[in-house]
Amino acid sequence: MKKNIFLLGACFVAMTLTISSCKKKDDGPAAMTVTPQPKPTLYERVGGTTMTADPNNTGQMIEKGRLTLRSVVDSSINVIAADGQLAKYFPVLFAELGENPKNTSGLTALSKNFTDFMCVATGSKTYLYTGLSMTETHDPARNSRMGMKANSADFDKFVGDIGTGLAKNGVTAANNKQLVDDLVALLYTTEEAIVQDK
Repeated sequence: MKKNIFLLGACFVAMTLTISSCKKKDDGPAAMTVTPQPKPTLYERVGGTTMTADPNNTGQMIEKGRLTLRSVVDSSINVIAADGQLAKYFPVLFAELGENPKNTSGLTALSKNFTDFMCVATGSKTYLYTGLSMTETHDPARNSRMGMKANSADFDKFVGDIGTGLAKNGVTAANNKQLVDDLVALLYTTEEAIVQDK
């Protein structure tokens, strides 16, 4: 019996030594590996998925990121409409508004499509852009609402007008240079598809 207890004790000690020798040595906090946090998307930086009241639709909620982008898009559309250099691209839209100022369906569709596009392009996972591709949208042969093919100078003017739309919403290079730079860089990723008059 003593022999069995001795063998059982020896086995227990051997197992304890084996298990403790397999444990990873803990060198304290310095040995911990830190996983870098992913950089927030542009969508997250302009408000993300936090819900807020929609000022255009009483009683409804909207993601703060979408509200921010929609506000910039709508401000930019107004800037572009007043810009003689760019207004020539929207003859159908302006004709509709001229015939009946209450007929804002074309304007509403433009705002929604552009906002959807910006949401997706800035990293939203909530919204989908289901409009035409950038190439099709800006090709008068494929999109009868487009007045003419865009050129590089007008594309640069368009980006500047978006900057004015940003400023109308309180975002400028003076108070948020990185965000403005990142949004401008994002817009320029579409230049090859949009500029078709080369």
